[in-house]
Amino acid sequence: MLFDTGYARRFHEHTSAFPYSLYAKVTPAFIGEGDCAVRQLADAGIPPDDVRQIVVSHFHADHIAGLRDFPRARYICAEWAYEAVKPLKGLKAVLRGFVPSLLPGGFEERCRMLREDERVRLPGGFPFPDGYDLFGDGSVIAVDVSGHAEGQLGLFVRTERSEYFLCADAVWSSRAFREHRLPHPAAGLIMSGRSRYKTTFQAVVRLHRDYPQFRIIPSHCMEAWERYIRGGEPL
Repeated sequence: MLFDTGYARRFHEHTSAFPYSLYAKVTPAFIGEGDCAVRQLADAGIPPDDVRQIVVSHFHADHIAGLRDFPRARYICAEWAYEAVKPLKGLKAVLRGFVPSLLPGGFEERCRMLREDERVRLPGGFPFPDGYDLFGDGSVIAVDVSGHAEGQLGLFVRTERSEYFLCADAVWSSRAFREHRLPHPAAGLIMSGRSRYKTTFQAVVRLHRDYPQFRIIPSHCMEAWERYIRGGEPL
């Protein structure tokens, strides 16, 4: 199971023509062959067919560009996240960070879309009031961390070793939640909802403060990369 796929080299092909080329110019990406998730997994001895589920946190291109590399995978996303981007094309899609052609064929048929009426209550006082118990055993709980993108999902994961919160782009760095640093106001231009972002941000800050057992891992945090990937600290 994967949580997003990150970039893939096909991103360049799918953003070569206007208006999607604007996306590539505003957020230029330099993607080496070894950077793609499918290659990193192969280097770890995991072939692409072994990936059977992918949680799509949200539909920005830097999180979905590798979906096509895993042909046997089924997907999990928030229903309202998909409905928010499904009709978008051209400039409207670009303004939401979405490149429609990156989605694999038959996406809807292969996707389990979480509905709002499926939520279960989480313990009282927890920073996130409800979520989705993906396997029915409490090991993987998805929660709504909208704000950066409509219907963005974060994932609480419990293993025998530790507990984690994969918070996607709810914050961009570990320093942000440690030091209570909101992003520059200009970042609001790409957000689906500024006020909702602040609510979600505060929930992550509270989680760090009140539940230190969770290792919070933002998708774009270089500190997390250095610590867990390059540094080799066991997750």
